[in-house]
Amino acid sequence: MNTPTPRVRRPVADGNGSDLLRRILRIDGWSTAVFGVVMLALAQPLSGPLGLPTAWSIPFGVAMLGGAVALVLIAGYPRIPARHVAFVVAGNGLSGVALVALAFADVIPLTGLGVAFMLVGALVVAVYAGLELIGLRRSRDSLAGLSR
Repeated sequence: MNTPTPRVRRPVADGNGSDLLRRILRIDGWSTAVFGVVMLALAQPLSGPLGLPTAWSIPFGVAMLGGAVALVLIAGYPRIPARHVAFVVAGNGLSGVALVALAFADVIPLTGLGVAFMLVGALVVAVYAGLELIGLRRSRDSLAGLSR
């Protein structure tokens, strides 16, 4: 006797909104993971040139790995919840602000290269936040177009 197996319905790939958002989240997740590993593996060697103490770079690397896992998990949802993406955008925005603040607050004895490192990091997370916001808007527009 053959029993029918239930079919798993996958969301329709619209080629624009949801796919773009998922791709951006995955790229953000994987690049964050790579950077977290670099921060952990090279904490000591980078300490001198950047002025970033290992007491800062190690927790920073661990936090980045946690964030990377969250990004990849969110990207894996069949339908990505808008509130999760809003949280990611806010997190990236706050990270960018924090990096700029750390670069200029004189809390960490950063070298000139360390300040540049923080500012480039702030720029990168700001770009990801912007791209994820665009992806979220396009995803919403695509879903609204399907329901018409």
